[in-house]
Amino acid sequence: MEKISQEDWREVDQKLYKKFIFQDFQEAFAFMLRVAFVAEKNNHHPRWTNEYNQLEFWLSTHDQGDIVTEKDRALAKEIDKLL
Repeated sequence: MEKISQEDWREVDQKLYKKFIFQDFQEAFAFMLRVAFVAEKNNHHPRWTNEYNQLEFWLSTHDQGDIVTEKDRALAKEIDKLL
């Protein structure tokens, strides 16, 4: 998988946010599938969108008031390891 661009995670409106841009839809979707397995393993599921080769993620912990917690930071690190 070759990604075109990747920014750092940043906190926006009490959520961790990151955008990934891949070569094409197939690479973006394959990455989403890998993230789905990690999210399920951690029982912590992101809000995400996909449009063709672009993925956007928002991470927050709903049962803590929909704010960024260590659980979100840990999932963000695991997502980054999948690249």
